[in-house]
Amino acid sequence: MDKKVKSRKPADSPKQHDDDDDKKRAAGKKTSTLFVVAAAIGYVLLVLTLAAIIAMSVSYVVTDTLTFGYKVNLRKYLPRQERTFTPEELAQYDGSDPKKPIYIALLGEVFDVTAGPSYYGPGGGYHFFAGRDASRAFVTGCFQTHLTHDVRGFTVGQIKSLEEWTEFYKTSDKYFYVGKVLNPPIDPDSPIPPPCE
Repeated sequence: MDKKVKSRKPADSPKQHDDDDDKKRAAGKKTSTLFVVAAAIGYVLLVLTLAAIIAMSVSYVVTDTLTFGYKVNLRKYLPRQERTFTPEELAQYDGSDPKKPIYIALLGEVFDVTAGPSYYGPGGGYHFFAGRDASRAFVTGCFQTHLTHDVRGFTVGQIKSLEEWTEFYKTSDKYFYVGKVLNPPIDPDSPIPPPCE
């Protein structure tokens, strides 16, 4: 009787074994490299956090502040949602309530000026700007009859001056943008506010 010999798959070549081992080693190196990078980033973040905590602790012991006496307006850098005000709502932020911030508006844009209470708070030299859009008075300096958003009749230079003031508040380290005020439309037939005397 003839015995049938089962055919076998030929054995893998030594080169194929070496290639498989190389692939496994390469996959292991990629994984270990990623692990090392992630661990390094975690370590750096931990060291920076600890350094910040130590620095703030030393600052507090020495100056009773966390910033070595520097005033930092964190509200400027925290993300917040833009607000929309009516003139009546904006009037509530004139500094008369110490629990509320102080806002001013220029060309319909509202800015938080709470960091300057000696200027914009009650008794301050610019308190008449607080809680309203007094764009006209910013340029004319007429604080009796020009505390209005009506800028009709302004020259190009006067509009540029207002835009410069707006840019000042937008880029200030102390003050920051809050939102917009929905000023009522100006009747084009109404008289332009007369100049101050």
